[in-house]
Amino acid sequence: MTLTGQHISYWIDSTLPSTYPALSQDTTVDVAVIGAGLAGVMTAKLLKQAGKTVALIEADRIGQGASGHTTAKVSALQQLIYADLIDQHGKEKARLYGESNQAAIARLAELIAAENIDCDFERKANYTFATDQDGLKQIKDELEAAQSLGLPATFVESVDLPLAVTGAIMLPDQAQFHPRKFMLAIAATLPGDGSYVFEQTRVDTVKDEGPCRVITQNGPTVIAQDVVVTTNLPILDIGLFFAKSYPQRSYLVGGRIEANRAPQGMYIGVGKGYRSIRTTPTDDGGLLLLVGGEGHKVGKDDATDERYQRLEDYMRGQFGVEPAYRWSSQDFKSFDKLPYIGKLTPAHQHTYVATGFSLWGMTKSAIAGMVLSDAILGRENPWADLYDATRPTPFVTTTSIQQNLDVGSHWVGDRFKGLFDSTDSVSPGEGKLVTHKGGKVAAYRDDSGELHTVSAVCPHLGCIVAWNQAEKSWDCPCHGSRFSCDGEILHGPAVKSLEQKVCD
Repeated sequence: MTLTGQHISYWIDSTLPSTYPALSQDTTVDVAVIGAGLAGVMTAKLLKQAGKTVALIEADRIGQGASGHTTAKVSALQQLIYADLIDQHGKEKARLYGESNQAAIARLAELIAAENIDCDFERKANYTFATDQDGLKQIKDELEAAQSLGLPATFVESVDLPLAVTGAIMLPDQAQFHPRKFMLAIAATLPGDGSYVFEQTRVDTVKDEGPCRVITQNGPTVIAQDVVVTTNLPILDIGLFFAKSYPQRSYLVGGRIEANRAPQGMYIGVGKGYRSIRTTPTDDGGLLLLVGGEGHKVGKDDATDERYQRLEDYMRGQFGVEPAYRWSSQDFKSFDKLPYIGKLTPAHQHTYVATGFSLWGMTKSAIAGMVLSDAILGRENPWADLYDATRPTPFVTTTSIQQNLDVGSHWVGDRFKGLFDSTDSVSPGEGKLVTHKGGKVAAYRDDSGELHTVSAVCPHLGCIVAWNQAEKSWDCPCHGSRFSCDGEILHGPAVKSLEQKVCD
């Protein structure tokens, strides 16, 4: 199997690295925002606009986490959502959901215009399409639900894609953009007048309230009246968000397409093996076609190469486009289909979170910025109750039972993997769980034959990691933490690297 595209997100490859300093001394601000993806950047910006001093704190670089690996669609039409929301939460809450997502697009557009940000922002129609009769029924149910909530959705019989469809739901005037160009531009407006942006500053934990103390691995502390945690899944285990959502990975490929053959809207299919499709302009005047899909729970699949291959084959077969990029993304799906935006727990009055964006993080990040900034500023927000992070969560649902049983089975069962294997059994290019002196070791032998060995125990909550062959990473199947072959953190909620192991 030979994959074509270079293994990097186009959003990151097409922007310059950011160079903000690491935190080097104790700092005091009104609000500390932990995590510089879109939710963190938006929240920090809205708070600074309102007169607060802020510190935006990022463990790596601005916009290089989940927000830098998205399809970057901004839409209130999110595949299939409204029929389920009406079923689970009733029509009024479903209406508020649609209203808040439409408002998020408008707020993003307003901010881009006000700051004159060049981030390839375009208004586009968004389509959810079906290719069979079962999918068509889902489309029609979704259309009826969306229209009953006042959304201007319509049914169309065909779309400008080179494949046969049975029908689609279309929502006009949605949006797409280049997320990292936007995040870098907004981050650049934050420093000064008592506000800061810190990169390469990993946070260990948050202690106390009024004021809060943000404890970093760099050594210094940030003191703030309020703290917002926007780290995809909160790095703080308080609040049980790891048990109220589950991690899912998805994959994208990108390749250049001629303008006269490029689809005009944004698209996502329904059913097994669905595809997400959009284009984005490139800086040299061309167009890049993006095709996504192949989602699965983190750590549950060792055939990542095959997933990329299927996307590359689809791009060639349907569009005649040769892949130039490939990358993957990760998000957390909430059990009740609503994100968690608000206070960390009922006992916390100054510590806030935003998580559970369920694969539509661009729109929900903008919602998070609006809801959280209003909460800190003491302003009423019409959607705060809907997204309340402390709301009772339905732990007893088919999905929640399945996912939490899955976590339990991994926590116990994975400890038996590699029980009778040693490092000698690891071939070049292979990652494998082995046993060394009675301990569980994650071993990877690179193509030159050098062995890389780290503890197989995830430092988050003690699950055993699994090898991701295509991305050469160790992934935790319980709560989604990911690590390099040398144990360095690639994705939280873990805040500690995998411990180095010497196997001689």
